[in-house]
Amino acid sequence: MNNYNTTIKASYLGYVVQAIVNNFVPLLFVHIQSEFGIPLAQITLLITFNFLLQLSIDMFSTPVIEKIGYRASMIVSNATVIVGLLLLTVLPDRFSNPFIGILISVCIYAVGGGIQEVLVSPIVEACPSKNKETQMSLLHSTYCWGHLSVVLLSTLFFTTAGIENWKMLAVLWCTVPAIDLILFTKVPIAKLEANTEEHVGVKELFSQKIFWLMFIMMLCAGASEQAVSQWSSTLAEKGLGISKTLGDLLGPMLFAFCMAISRTIYGFKGHKINLRLFMGISTALCIAAYLIIVLVPVPVIALLGCGLVGFSVGIFWPGTFSTASAMVNGRGTLLFALLALAGDLGCSGGPTLVGTVASHFNDNLKSGMGAAIVFPAVIGIGLFILGLHSSDENERK
Repeated sequence: MNNYNTTIKASYLGYVVQAIVNNFVPLLFVHIQSEFGIPLAQITLLITFNFLLQLSIDMFSTPVIEKIGYRASMIVSNATVIVGLLLLTVLPDRFSNPFIGILISVCIYAVGGGIQEVLVSPIVEACPSKNKETQMSLLHSTYCWGHLSVVLLSTLFFTTAGIENWKMLAVLWCTVPAIDLILFTKVPIAKLEANTEEHVGVKELFSQKIFWLMFIMMLCAGASEQAVSQWSSTLAEKGLGISKTLGDLLGPMLFAFCMAISRTIYGFKGHKINLRLFMGISTALCIAAYLIIVLVPVPVIALLGCGLVGFSVGIFWPGTFSTASAMVNGRGTLLFALLALAGDLGCSGGPTLVGTVASHFNDNLKSGMGAAIVFPAVIGIGLFILGLHSSDENERK
C-alpha cells in the first residue's frame, strides 16, 4: 500500500492538471479579445470545443486506453497538456487569424484533460485501499483545490507581473503536468479489471438496470453542480451590484471552496460515515440551498446559498463513482468512462436548463434555478431506489 500512496498522489495531481485545462484560458478571455481582436462569439467557442472534445474522449477512448495501458495513457495525457499550453504561447502569432492558433492549442490540451478525467478515478479505485470511498472523495476534492489555486495564483501573477505576460504564466503552468508525467513513468499501477470476476462488455453493461440508475444519478450530479456554478458569477454581479470581474471571482470561488471543503471532510472522516446516508443528507441540503437561492430576496443570502449548494453537491460525483464501482458488474475503465460522459452531459445540460427557463421568464435567473431543483430531487429518488435494491439483496442472502 505504501508504494501505491505515490500512485494516489500522482492521480491527485492529475486532477490539478485538469483544473488548469478547464480554468486557465477562461481567465484570459477579456485580454485575448483585446490583444488579438477576436470577437466574443468566437472566444466562447473555445469553451464549447474544450467541452465537446472531452465528451468525445469519454465516449471513444476506452478501447485505446485498454490497448496501450493506463501508464502510457497518462503519459500521453500529460504530454498533450504540455504541448497545448506551449503552443498557446506560439500559434496565435503564427496565423493571420489568431483564433485558429488558440483553437488548435485548446483542442490539443483538451484531449489531455479528457483522458485525465476518464483515467484518474479507475486508477485510484484499483489501488489497494481499505477506504476507497474516502480516497475517491479526496481525489475529487483536488480538482476543486486546483481550480481555486489556478484562479488565485493566476490573479496574483497578473497583478504583480501584468496580464500582458500571460504567456510566461502558461509556460509556468506546464510544470504541473510535467511533474505528473514523470511520476506516472515510475509509480506502480494496478489495473481495475484484475479485481473483477467477470469481463463484461458494453451490451451486458447496458442490460443492467443498476447501471442506468447510476448513469442518471451521475448526469444529475453534474447538472446539480454546474447549474449553480456556471451562473454564480451572474448572481453575484447582478444581486450585489459588483463588477463582472469581481463577480467572476467571488461567485465561482465561493462555490468551489465550499465544494472542496465538503469533499475534503469526507475524504478524511468518511471511514466513520455511511456514504449513502451522507449522500442523502447532502441531497436534502442541496434542495434547501436551491430554495434559498430562489426564494430569499436578500442578495447576500442568495449568494451564500450558492456556497451551500457547492458544499452539498461535493459528495455527489465521487459518491456515485464509488457506489457504481461497488454495485455495477462491468469493466472498470468502460464504466468510469461512461459515468464521466454522464457527468459531463449533466454539466452541460444543467446550466442550459437554467438559462432556457430564465429566458422564458424574462431573464429571471431565479426561475431557472427553481427548475434545476429537479436534479438533486432525482438523485434523492435514486438513493431511495438504491436502498430498496440493497434490501432485496440482503433478503436473497
